[in-house]
Amino acid sequence: MDSSDMKSARHILEIAKPSGITIATAESCTGGMVAAALTDVAGSSAVFERGFVTYSNTAKIDMLNVSPVTLETFGAVSENVAFEMARGALEQSLATLAVSVTGIAGPGGSEHKPEGRVCFGIATLDRTHTETVDFGALGRDAVRKAARDHALDLLLGVLQTGR
Repeated sequence: MDSSDMKSARHILEIAKPSGITIATAESCTGGMVAAALTDVAGSSAVFERGFVTYSNTAKIDMLNVSPVTLETFGAVSENVAFEMARGALEQSLATLAVSVTGIAGPGGSEHKPEGRVCFGIATLDRTHTETVDFGALGRDAVRKAARDHALDLLLGVLQTGR
């Protein structure tokens, strides 16, 4: 993780701690990179509640209560699944803020779900927002890092605006 990522993670923790906000992550294509970025910062245990790495659909169902119907209807790389992952992370933890990441880091993809497409969810106790970012076919490592950084930016945005 480079110094700007470390600063972002540190800033998230600095804002969340005095507010009593706790964070959970629900990650698929990033495989725990968001959780790792946060826990790389000393003192993160005051804010980071837990992380879920749910790479398979079965893990999404079992750990985050993602609906099998949602997975079947929309696929794992969808805002619908990102929404349910973020909500599930809150419901299965003591966190008050959760971010989810599900996407296609590559190689591969399809016409409808190309390599580099990543769906995100960001949830507070009373609101959930989803979005999709097409990073492009940057290569697996670059897509995963870009997705990690975007998830950190989403957390920071909620903390800075309160919504």
